[in-house]
This record gives sequence, structure tokens and C-alpha cells, in this order.
Amino acid sequence: MEVSEAGAILILPLAFLISYGLLRFCSTLFNELRNVVFIKASVHIIQRVSLEILTHLHKLSLGFHLDRKTGALSRDVERGTNAITYFLRIIIFNIVPVIFEIGAVLVILWSQFNIWFALTTMAVIIVYAAFTFLVTRWRTHFRIEMNEAESSANTRALDSLLNYETVKVFGNENMERQRYREALDGWVSSSIKSNYSLSFLNAGQGMIIAVGTTVLMIMAASGVVSGTLTLGDFAMVNAFLIQLYIPLSFLGSIYRDLNHSLIDMEKMFDLLEVEPEVIEKVGARPLVLSDGEVRFENVNFHYLSEQPILKDISFTIPGGKMVAVVGPSGSGKSTLSRMLLRFYDPEEGRILIDGQDVRDLTLDSLREIMGVVPQDTVLFNDTIGYNIAYGRPSATQQEIEQAASIAQIDEFIRQHPKGYDILVGERGLKLSGGEKQRVAIARTALKQARILVFDEATSSLDSRSEKAIQRALERVAENCTTLIIAHRLSTIVNADQIIVLDKGRIAEQGKHTSLLEMKGLYHQMWQLQQHDQLDHTL
Repeated sequence: MEVSEAGAILILPLAFLISYGLLRFCSTLFNELRNVVFIKASVHIIQRVSLEILTHLHKLSLGFHLDRKTGALSRDVERGTNAITYFLRIIIFNIVPVIFEIGAVLVILWSQFNIWFALTTMAVIIVYAAFTFLVTRWRTHFRIEMNEAESSANTRALDSLLNYETVKVFGNENMERQRYREALDGWVSSSIKSNYSLSFLNAGQGMIIAVGTTVLMIMAASGVVSGTLTLGDFAMVNAFLIQLYIPLSFLGSIYRDLNHSLIDMEKMFDLLEVEPEVIEKVGARPLVLSDGEVRFENVNFHYLSEQPILKDISFTIPGGKMVAVVGPSGSGKSTLSRMLLRFYDPEEGRILIDGQDVRDLTLDSLREIMGVVPQDTVLFNDTIGYNIAYGRPSATQQEIEQAASIAQIDEFIRQHPKGYDILVGERGLKLSGGEKQRVAIARTALKQARILVFDEATSSLDSRSEKAIQRALERVAENCTTLIIAHRLSTIVNADQIIVLDKGRIAEQGKHTSLLEMKGLYHQMWQLQQHDQLDHTL
């Protein structure tokens, strides 16, 4: 044998080996390119859906957020966004290729052998698909129960952690553990049922494929015996069945997981179906602010139809003036502030700002000119500087420090090693109640709003701090239209007008001295608080 011939013999298998290596690499390369394209598309879809969900949740009314269970809500959204990725991957990478593969095998069986092979295979596929569909529908309620139980358990765990101090103070760790265990018991029960039914589904699918394969192999063997088929045909039929039933078995699990993904996504997309109670009118116009006068006209409101909260409320806050609302707990004081911010709309009557009905205005323009210092200040889990700057994110550091000075929290910040980078913890739990309220006051001062609402703004302060903060509030409220919801009457003696609510109605109104002279409800409340203050002093 010549050298050239020997070289040719060696080159031929070497070329096949190199080609095989290239094909293997191309297979991996194309698979990764496919993943790159899919990941880019899927993450953008998840980003869009997540933003839409958050935007919609912010649009929903206060009533929805008062009733929500944060743990369950976050878990539903998390499951839903994860399910989107899985759903898209299944559709693009699994279902379409498997359907194409099944069609190709059926055509080959029909053309290379006879129609009975194709019809039998089609019958097996139909029975397999029908069984999978029916059993999966039956299993669906187990999946729903499992999701609800998991969300409930997640809610209880989150609620327990958020109220960590309360749990510790009352020594109720075992009770919280038991409550969490009860929720997990429901999840365990539903999860076991779901997995048992899954085993039944898998066994049924396996039996259908085994019966179908056996029938087709008997048909092929009969053809070999009769001479219509060769042993090579028999091996080919077996190869095609393996090629068909492996992806078909996979398709069954795909449908099952696809159904789970749809269930998970349904809870998330149900949130988008919730309509906000307060919406902007079509053609709503921006607020045109002049004096900043606020007027309540014959306002009636209730949370529950059988429990009216406000009854025929009418009063005016002149521009730049301060009006205080006092009264027993449950008289509807805080509801007034929420209605002014348009978290709720009146059942009857209207609320006007400079003669413009708030229901005719855009929500952004309405809330842009308002600042609120709430009774229960909840802060973001970020720095104290971030929380103050939240009142006006475009503010300079100098303006933030000036707002902190007005709220008299600047000294506390300067004495801390981290300064404005102090982390306040979840809901501001690292700060005292008074410090949190000072941050809220600083945030409102930074906003430079024209209409202010102070809802029990000094409720967490001691007497000395209260007087200092009172002066700060007066500085913030200077030349602003101000509504004060007050419990401590000593904080509103200088108000231009005091309104006394009782059982949802205006019982009395006037200045501090004139109300004392009436010897009515305000006088009683004043006397009680003076006695309480004297007792504490003693």
C-alpha cells in the first residue's frame, strides 16, 4: 500500500471525527444562543409584568391595602412571575418541537408502513392526551389548596416577624409556632394529596404508553411473520416508537406543569382585575391653587352601610389658617384627612379646594400640594437621609439638613457616627416613636406643601419634646392651610377654629376660649386632660 493511500484512509475517519466534534459543539452553541434569546425576552416580559403589578397595586384604594395580607400577596406575585418564565420556556422549547416530532413520526409510519400503524399511534396519543387532561383537571383543586395554604403560612410567618417585639413581650413564641404549624399542616395535607394524585397520573400515562407500544410491536411482529415487513422494519418501528413516546411522556409532564403555571399566574393576574374604588374622572384637570381654601360641604360617609362614620359635615378652612378637629375615638376625625387626600370619596356632599371639587381633579396635582404627618409613622427600610428626602427627592443635602433642623432631629443625626446614613430598620423600628415622628415632620417640611394635615402628630412625644415639636409644626405650617387631627387639646389652643366631632356629627365649633365657655363636650375633654396631666405631674 502506498503512503498516499494510507494517508487517505487515515484522513477519512479523522474528517468524520472532526465533523462529529463540530456538530457536538454546534449543538451546544445553538442551544446556548437559544437560551440567550429566550432569557432576554423573558426577563423583559417579567420586568414589564412586575412593574404593571406594582403600579396597579399603588393605584388601588386604601381599603384594599387595609384588608390585604402582605405575606400572601407577595407570595402570589412571586409565584406568578416565576410561572411566566416557566410557561414561556415550555411553549417555545418543548411543546412546539414535540408536536412537530409527533407529526413527523406519524407521517413516516403512514408512508413507510401502512395507515393502521399511524391510526393506532394516533389513538394512543388521543387516549394519552384525554387521560392527562382529565386527571390534571381533577388534580387542579389540590394545587389551588396547596397554594392557598402556603400563602396563609407565609402570611402568618411574616406577621409574626413584623410583630417580633409584641411576641417577645407577651411570651407567645409557642403560640406563634402553633399558629404557623396549623397553617403548615394545611399545606402538608394538600401537598400530599397533590403528589399522590401525581403518582396516579404518571402511572396511568405509563400504562397507556406501555399498552400502545405493545400493540404496535405485535402489529410489526405479525408483519414480519407474514412477510410484509422485514426484521429491519421491525427494528425501525421500535426506534420510531421510542422516538415518539419519550417526548410524549415528557409532554404529559409538561402539560401538568403548564397547568400549575397557569394556576400560579391566575392569582397574580387576578390582582389586575381588582378595580380601584377611587379613580380619576375622564378629563380630570390639574388643581389651580390660589388661597388654598378647603371646604367640606354636607359630607356623608360610611365604611359599612349600617355604620355611618360622617354625617352632614360642613366646615371651611380659610387659606393660610389652621383648623383643628377633636373628639372621642371613633368619631371620624382621621376619616376627614383621608377624604381630603381622596383615599375615599364622600357618599354625599363634596370637598372643595379653592372652589374645585377634588373629584374633578387629577390625583397627582391634588396630592402634590399636600403634606401629611401621620399618627403612626412607617418608614422605609433605608437611611434616615433617604426617608427625609422622600418628601422631595430632588432636594439638596443642605435642604434636607434644614428640614431636619426644623423638626429638631438634626442634633440626634449629627451625634450618630453614620449621620444621615443611619439605617432606620424595617418600618423604622430602630428609631423611637418620637424620632420617627420627627422624621415625618422633616419629610413634610422638605415637601413645602401648601395644605398640611397633622394627624396626632405629637402623640409619641413627651411633654418637653411636645412643646418643641409644636413650635416646629407651627413653623412648618406658617402661611399654610392646616388641618390638625388632635387628641391632646393643649396642642391646638391657638388654632383659628376648633371643630368637635361626636358620633360623626359636628357637636361644637369655635375658638378654644369660646368652647370652654360653652361648658359642653370640649369643656369636658379639657377638664379630663387637665386632671390627667396634674396626676402625672404629681
